[in-house]
Amino acid sequence: MRADTLINRSTRRGTRRRAVPIIRTAPLPVLVSGTVLALTGAIGLWQILPGQITPTVGAGHGRGMSQVGAFDNARAGWSAEEILGHYYPGAELGQIGPTTIGVRLQAQDDATLDTFAAAGAQVAGRTIGPGDAAHLTPLPDGGANVVVTAGCDGEVLWQAATDDPFVYPVGAGAGRPADEHLTLCGGTAYRGALGVALEGESYRTVNEVDLDDYLAGVLPAEMQANWADQGAFEALRAQAIAARSYALAENRYAYAQTCDTTDCQAYPGTVKEDSRSTEAVAATTGTVLLRDGQILRSEYSAAPDGGRPADIQTFEVGPAPSELVETAPAPVVPAIPAEPDLTIEALAGESVIDTEYRRIGGPNSSVGEPIGPEMLLPQRAGTYRMYTNGVIVATKTLGAQVVDFSTLLQLVPDAGDQLPSSASGRPKLKAPEGDVPQVVSPGDPQGLQIPSDAEIRGEPVHGPANPAATPGAHAEYGPANPAATTPGAHAEYGPVPPGAAPGVYDGE
Repeated sequence: MRADTLINRSTRRGTRRRAVPIIRTAPLPVLVSGTVLALTGAIGLWQILPGQITPTVGAGHGRGMSQVGAFDNARAGWSAEEILGHYYPGAELGQIGPTTIGVRLQAQDDATLDTFAAAGAQVAGRTIGPGDAAHLTPLPDGGANVVVTAGCDGEVLWQAATDDPFVYPVGAGAGRPADEHLTLCGGTAYRGALGVALEGESYRTVNEVDLDDYLAGVLPAEMQANWADQGAFEALRAQAIAARSYALAENRYAYAQTCDTTDCQAYPGTVKEDSRSTEAVAATTGTVLLRDGQILRSEYSAAPDGGRPADIQTFEVGPAPSELVETAPAPVVPAIPAEPDLTIEALAGESVIDTEYRRIGGPNSSVGEPIGPEMLLPQRAGTYRMYTNGVIVATKTLGAQVVDFSTLLQLVPDAGDQLPSSASGRPKLKAPEGDVPQVVSPGDPQGLQIPSDAEIRGEPVHGPANPAATPGAHAEYGPANPAATTPGAHAEYGPVPPGAAPGVYDGE
């Protein structure tokens, strides 16, 4: 795009060029799409000497564009390109195509991802319903364990392991409506996809989002959107170009390019989005700052005295525009199939533990042969089953996962008497006493049961047998669990506020 085309964008909001009552220095050259423009720089509290830049005194690190200075210059009639030319002398403007960016959501560190959308979402190759929540836990192989519940805290609908550790909106492309945004359970909403990754043994949450959708969240967090109403829309345009360039030049993690705090750029999701700052993003879409053909990591701050031109040779650079991977079409995810995929779906009468055991290979898996029935965790928090080489534990939010015996003992200290003997490798079982874990029916598909009506009424759980029942049957629960350890055992139910003053930095 030609330089004069970019500059003329500033006139579409009716900004009139006028004389500026400040002292001028000699013109500072800046390259704009290969054209050299002569821009004048205002003298403030700094002095520029050959080969020397005197540090700025005041808030902010003082490197690159001053947001306060951009506001003043925009009100004085400068275009965004002139503002950028003043603060990044020698930089060029370039163009990129549509692309996405990965953002680490630091407030989610070490937590599972729990998210839903009002319009439904896509996860593990399936579509989930409106309001249904997907709970993702990262796996060492780069995939994730997925549990889908009715709402954030409702019953488990299904669970599976997937090699694609992301939840996607139901519609593809940028600029999706609010009911398609993914919302964290108990938290804020985000455009784009949300996923999980491991950094060492620590959980990380990542927002994969269209670059301009990301900037729609960044701009009003880094610069006040109401500046557009104060004659400083060009400052917002300059901020959009600087923020776009800064983000693309980042390369912080193996799983994400940048983060969501002022260590990088403030990005609170959709909560602060504003039509005025979003307009500034759209007015500059694809425009970036370059140094020697590579995207400039264009630092900026809220230096209150107006800041001063930067030595862009001291800034890092990222890839060239041609090296960016343009956004690919989103995968088409089918609706829930009429016939379940038996590799991940529970069979009739099968618990989530049985399903997970079958998924990982059954007796040929690393956990080996089962050595006892499914048992309830304390406070009915879930269920577990022991095998010769490990344990599978199932809870409402995490689904079924393989753990070792030491982890089980932390959850169920009384299980020590049932662990395999070191000599024989077989279990040492004993009948349950009192309110210790009880046998769970294999007919309970979730392993997370609700107390029976009799229990709610306070009636004995193990009352007289139903005369019409088969021998060994219980009056309320039907035939005894064949795997029970005692006769007659039953199937137990088993961040900157809007309008805040300048002062949000890129964190350097």
